Amino acid sequence: MQQGKFDEAIEAFENSIQEGVRMFEAFVNLGYIYFKEGDLEKVIQANSRAVEIEPRYARGYSNIGFAYLQMGKTDEAIEALEKALELNPEIVQAMCNLANAYLQKGDIEKSIEVNSRMLALAPEFGLGHNNLANAFFMKGEYKEAVRHCDKARALGFEVHPEFLRLLEPHRGT
Repeated sequence: MQQGKFDEAIEAFENSIQEGVRMFEAFVNLGYIYFKEGDLEKVIQANSRAVEIEPRYARGYSNIGFAYLQMGKTDEAIEALEKALELNPEIVQAMCNLANAYLQKGDIEKSIEVNSRMLALAPEFGLGHNNLANAFFMKGEYKEAVRHCDKARALGFEVHPEFLRLLEPHRGT
């Protein structure tokens, strides 16, 4: 979407919101546009407004968590993503982001637990296998790291070449 189109979309959503339309979806859509523009603070603001209107809207919390994760605010990300999954335990992307947040925080066990739960729901999710491979690698469980890396690749996920290089000495062990 070109910048002019972003501006038009933002104006349209802001107008509908100002006119008293209490559609939480308008705030979520506005948050998406802010995300495309790279304004994570506004993503959080828009989605926070959405969950004020509709507190049971799990994706709003998931979007907030993702924005916090991108900002490096792992504690805030974990809180929002846990809330999203409390409301809807089957949001695969929220699980993926939560697992990454735990990994960034250094809680490898919790990351493995969440990744495993996610892959039970979406066994063909290549990114999930890649993330689990990274967590197992960090834990020193190289056989599992190789297994999940290979599964990610078989599913068409492009594993980072440096990670493949790091795994190479552990193949066949």
